[in-house]
Amino acid sequence: MSLVQSVDNVALLPAYLAAGTAVLVLLADLLVGRAGATVAVACAGVVATGVGAVVVGAAGTRRTFCVGTDCSWVFDGRAALVAGVFALITLGVLGLSGALLRSGPTPVGEYCFLLACSMTGGVVLGAAGDLITLIVALETLTLPLYVLVGLRRGSPASAEAAVTFFVVSVVATTVTLLGAALLYAATGGLHLDRLGGLLAETPDLPLIPAAVALVVLGLAFKVAAVPFHAWAPATYDGAPLPVAAYLSTASKLGGVVALLAVVQRALPAEVTGPVLALLAVLTMTVGNLVALRQRRTVRLLAWSSVAQAGYILAPLGVLALTAGRADDVRAGAYAAAVAYAVFFVVLELAAFAALVALRPAGADGGTVAELRGAARRRPWIGAAFALALVGLAGLPPGLAGLFAKVTVVRALLDGGAGWLALVVALNAVIGLAYYLRIAATLYAGPAPVPDGESTGPVPDGESTGPALGVLPGRTAWPVTVALAGATVLAVVIGFAPQLVLDLAAS
Repeated sequence: MSLVQSVDNVALLPAYLAAGTAVLVLLADLLVGRAGATVAVACAGVVATGVGAVVVGAAGTRRTFCVGTDCSWVFDGRAALVAGVFALITLGVLGLSGALLRSGPTPVGEYCFLLACSMTGGVVLGAAGDLITLIVALETLTLPLYVLVGLRRGSPASAEAAVTFFVVSVVATTVTLLGAALLYAATGGLHLDRLGGLLAETPDLPLIPAAVALVVLGLAFKVAAVPFHAWAPATYDGAPLPVAAYLSTASKLGGVVALLAVVQRALPAEVTGPVLALLAVLTMTVGNLVALRQRRTVRLLAWSSVAQAGYILAPLGVLALTAGRADDVRAGAYAAAVAYAVFFVVLELAAFAALVALRPAGADGGTVAELRGAARRRPWIGAAFALALVGLAGLPPGLAGLFAKVTVVRALLDGGAGWLALVVALNAVIGLAYYLRIAATLYAGPAPVPDGESTGPVPDGESTGPALGVLPGRTAWPVTVALAGATVLAVVIGFAPQLVLDLAAS
């Protein structure tokens, strides 16, 4: 067997474009020194990355860095979908960051460079064919976020969030690496497909249960699955709002992609299935119950994203049953998890975009009460926010969210996990309470004023109550464009959801 690895540069084109974007951003910032030019270069590079991923993915599966049949890079339809979604998220977050970059001391070049580096990790992650590439890509996605989370200078909450995120991520990475090392010690292989074959042939190898548990639990930190979720609410709430949007979408998607890769291709289903079923039940239940008590908007969205992670993991719970390990059922479960992750990312980005549009530049997410009557002052932004919330709740007219939950339930029923489908349905009902509470607050009338108190003169068209004086008078156009794009995309995939499911199944 030849040890010389072939290199397919076409298969690597999306990674080249993503990494090249990071380099060009630094050069633009150094040579031109204008914030607008730097952001324009970043946006152009992100668009090129997304287009490159679609073009390469449409040509069929391409492999490179191969020794025999084992390949470290496999770019197929699902990898193209993941790369395209990461590019869309990054482009949306750059738009949401427009007002923040213009109004505050945030360094534009470094900010765009860090986002491009994180996007590069996400693009590589979708095509990773071995554990080393997978873990390195996941860390490339995560490492820039440590700095981005702490960019609210002078904010103790931001510094605390950055330190919390750093410590937890380091521990999670250490646990994952230890599990990978044990897998290598037991099998002598690191390629995902090879590991899957070896473990299927000799499932009773020593160290395997411990290795599988460590890898799954380490990646569960990245997904913010219960009981490895405590870092998420504080980190999201302390980060700048656009960074919180990126954390809630791109970081979550990265963890899901990594977990799916090892579960689908490497680890034995009879071991991972029960663990994932338990994680799914705990995650969706705890996330929804704690979200009911939240008063700060970003913390509520953070806890809701924890619950959404439970829905994403739920289809993998069918692996706990013998009936759920049939090839067609497993393929449907994996496709349902990927499709739900994509739907969630689009709706979550739209929700954060609306929140950014309703808050002053550089401010935190504030409280839910401060959004009272916001849709009366900003009807289009309020409508987009409400649509995103309804979609996350899984109700019409948020068809993307409705289809996502139907897809998960159908995959569970096909695998014989009716009890888990019932848990999903019950948690979806619980989630209605806080999603609809925010939507109702957006359209609520002025808060009642106690007798003997006066709010002073109120300009025509303005509302009284906690929201008065908090909402910005005018939304920056990049934020408006990002919000409009995310909302339109959510509507489009809501009417053509089968396209996402087909790409997820490829």
